Amino acid sequence: MSKNRMKKIIVSISALTAVASLALAQTRPTTQDAQDKFDRLIGTGAEPTPLKPQPSLANDLTAANAVAPGAPQQQLKREGTYIVDRVGRLTKAGDAWEFNLDSDGQALQDPPLKVLPNLKLMLMEDQSAATSRDLRFRITGMLTEYRGRNCVLIEKVVVLSDDERPF
Repeated sequence: MSKNRMKKIIVSISALTAVASLALAQTRPTTQDAQDKFDRLIGTGAEPTPLKPQPSLANDLTAANAVAPGAPQQQLKREGTYIVDRVGRLTKAGDAWEFNLDSDGQALQDPPLKVLPNLKLMLMEDQSAATSRDLRFRITGMLTEYRGRNCVLIEKVVVLSDDERPF
């Protein structure tokens, strides 16, 4: 290849590189352009007011924070009270587990109990994960109170079969 031809190739490559870098520089938005667009989107009116935090009632379904408007307030059971041989279902509520009691034979107003983690809960989780059906459990445990809610520390658990009646 001749020196003249080589020179032309290098000049052409240099020119293409210069044109490409100019084109890229024109299409890239600058920080000021982005700030201007942002200011136009939000407007330049009065000073924005920060949002005030709202209490989370998503998992608190008992006591003063009943779900439906005008719903009756659920009475908490005292800490240390035992529930004996109560039947219900284990459900996931957010990142916690709840035990939903079946009918108490009276007013059907037992709120869900938050289940405190222990080996019995782990057994219930494993049993629920191992089957595709909706399991019912008979539990005995001690109730606790926390922030207007009853929780249960399960001490005994039995998985009920489909044909077994609670009592």
